Amino acid sequence: MQFLDIAIIVAIVLGVIGVGLYFFNRWASKKMVEQQELVQRNKTPMSIYVIDKKKDKVTSANLPKAAMEQMPKYTKMMKMPLVKAKVGSQIMTLMCDKDVFDALPLKKTVAVEMAGMYIVSMKGMKTKQEMSNIKKSKKSKA
Repeated sequence: MQFLDIAIIVAIVLGVIGVGLYFFNRWASKKMVEQQELVQRNKTPMSIYVIDKKKDKVTSANLPKAAMEQMPKYTKMMKMPLVKAKVGSQIMTLMCDKDVFDALPLKKTVAVEMAGMYIVSMKGMKTKQEMSNIKKSKKSKA
């Protein structure tokens, strides 16, 4: 085989991989939009007391058995933002959106919108830029 033959084979393989990724991305984005619509329909406002927050694997968290069975296998291996909070009279482990996870204060009561055991948003949540400005001002004061 010559160099030109190998280059053509590599180009064809890369093209097939690119087309496959394109269609996979379209499928995944449709599924994500459907899930976001479901979350938006089912969210309810609640007041919770945040005890602890950490990024950890779902398998090591104290999640209900029914929730663990419904999760895909690849999410069980990923580290996810988890929040241990007191909801009413129960202490629960909740999953959280990444942006909300950064903004949640520890050892405080906050008003959040939840869909099942997933924290969707927080009332009065600051943007990433506002959070970084607050961190910079705290460092400059110290």
